[in-house]
Amino acid sequence: MKLITAVVRPERVQQVKAALFEAGISGLTLSRVSGHGGEQEIVEHYRGTRVMVEFRDKVEFRMAVSEPFVEVAIRAICESARTGEVGDGKIFVQPLERVVRIRTGEEDNAALTPVTETRLTPGLPVRPR
Repeated sequence: MKLITAVVRPERVQQVKAALFEAGISGLTLSRVSGHGGEQEIVEHYRGTRVMVEFRDKVEFRMAVSEPFVEVAIRAICESARTGEVGDGKIFVQPLERVVRIRTGEEDNAALTPVTETRLTPGLPVRPR
């Protein structure tokens, strides 16, 4: 099990979300964050004063996935978030020791599978209900 954290441009959120859903990854958390990486600083004028904008708005996706979904998630994020410009973002992959679904007490991989998910193979289209 892994925790995947991806920091992407805000304007790419819908594309990343759609790519993850298409890949069968529907359990995710989104947060608005600010960060500074390789982008150049921007100088703006605010009330007659020059202000240097060091941190850019970004969106952070976090998802816990089982091993078969790790590379699928990384590929979906990269392909949908990439613009080819500096500032496209980063993906961080960390091991997860334990996961517990609070409602049922299910643990580990059983807790990672969405309650309504019918697909077991990563990357294949979801079967219609």
